[in-house]
Amino acid sequence: MNDYYQILGIPKTSSEDEIKKAYRKKAKEYHPDRNENNPQAEEKFKKISEAYAVLSDKDKRKQYDQFGDTDFHKRYSQEDIFRGFDVNEILRGFGMGGFGGGGMEDFFRGHGFAGQNPGPMKGQDIQSRLEISFEDAALGAEKNLSMRLPGGLEEVQVKIPPGVKTGSNLRLVGKGQPSPNGGPKGDLYLKLQVGSHPLFKRDGKNILIDREIKLSEAMLGTSLDIPTLFGTKSLKVPAGTQSHSKLRMKGLGVPSALGPGDQIVTLKAVYPKELTDKQKDLATSLKESGL
Repeated sequence: MNDYYQILGIPKTSSEDEIKKAYRKKAKEYHPDRNENNPQAEEKFKKISEAYAVLSDKDKRKQYDQFGDTDFHKRYSQEDIFRGFDVNEILRGFGMGGFGGGGMEDFFRGHGFAGQNPGPMKGQDIQSRLEISFEDAALGAEKNLSMRLPGGLEEVQVKIPPGVKTGSNLRLVGKGQPSPNGGPKGDLYLKLQVGSHPLFKRDGKNILIDREIKLSEAMLGTSLDIPTLFGTKSLKVPAGTQSHSKLRMKGLGVPSALGPGDQIVTLKAVYPKELTDKQKDLATSLKESGL
């Protein structure tokens, strides 16, 4: 597949007017009337027309930008891309000749243009939202859900890969609207909403947690029991640890094909608001010793 923006030679931030100007310029350059018996120019004209058919349509462009070239073409057949796109009318609007008679359909036939008798079309995709827990988003999970789909209430198995985040989309093939003429069903896209966690936060593949420690523990060192996504683990705190120091628990973050992330513990020393007489004496001794 080719990137439609690259085909038209424009950035992804281009306005509708800029897209139209880019297509007009390239359509003039590669128009069959100016390139007779030139199969390379013919193929180029087909590609720029396909690119314009998508990028000039707000809904198709939004889908293309969201899912990228490969996934877009899994969702849209060539019939879908060219539906409602009248190249004759567009070219005449640009002051160029169209294709007489059935010439337009003959020209685009074999490139997926919808002629008088289009083949089976894929059903329409549908979207829904799925709320998942912090743990399921980080570690991945398999869920059996009862969902109301176009055919009625249906038990659906959803596989959540590790490391997803809010806004990620899961695609369930064939769970969308049925085709109007015998083609495959559309797909169901689940947009994920990840819940918060009372202890953990995420930073990419790393899990973040804050932990309070006593002043004596920071000064003398200690071992702490730290909750992780994999159960409670022991963390050794070295003597002389400063408040807000970050200690890394390797491999206890989000799993990944390139290796798991880590859990990072931020230690916060808690200073007592009131001291006993004994503690005051000890603090005074420490002060006199130079601490």
